[in-house]
Amino acid sequence: MDPLAFLAGAAAAAGACAAWVMQRRVSQLQRQLTAERHAASHDALTGLPNRRAFYQRGAELVADVQAFPLVAVVLDVDGFKQINDAWGHSAGDEVLVTIARRFSACAGRGIVARLGGDEFAGLLAGRDGGPDEQAAQLADLLAAPMRLCGQVVSVSTSVGLVPVEPSAHLADAVHRADAAMYRAKHHSQRRRPHLAAHQHVLHTSLRIAKPAHPTSAT
Repeated sequence: MDPLAFLAGAAAAAGACAAWVMQRRVSQLQRQLTAERHAASHDALTGLPNRRAFYQRGAELVADVQAFPLVAVVLDVDGFKQINDAWGHSAGDEVLVTIARRFSACAGRGIVARLGGDEFAGLLAGRDGGPDEQAAQLADLLAAPMRLCGQVVSVSTSVGLVPVEPSAHLADAVHRADAAMYRAKHHSQRRRPHLAAHQHVLHTSLRIAKPAHPTSAT
């Protein structure tokens, strides 16, 4: 074999190998960067956007609220500490993941996020049926039994829901929804959405309980 041809072939092979290694390294770095960005903006447990991402994306949605109506929602799990104490932290995590999944199902073109602990917030795209219909749908989704530690249980949540006005700021809308949520928690005996002073307040009041005849749950 011609030594020059051999050297040329070896050099070409080495160059191709180096290019492949470099491309692989670049791809790894890109995946790592994407993962780091996602981790910085999303909750590790539920996969939902975190507080910072919610306020960043939410501000964009509120700025365009005239294009499509929005409602601001704040919810938390009633007696979450008792859930952790009675069932363990892994069970509490299961509850949060299930609530997050159900809440996300209502988001439409909006956004839902975990603010921290057992508190969630969202901007839901308004629908033709209006806030009352959305509140009822959200209540139905959250009230559905869930499977926890091999048992079918129900979990109580308090929810505040407020239509977002065209001139509103996101922080103000979330604050009003948060106040509505605390009123819902205070009036925990209510079983259906309540409308007062242009604020929709709903409370789904259910107990953690083992049913006599377990049924399938989502």
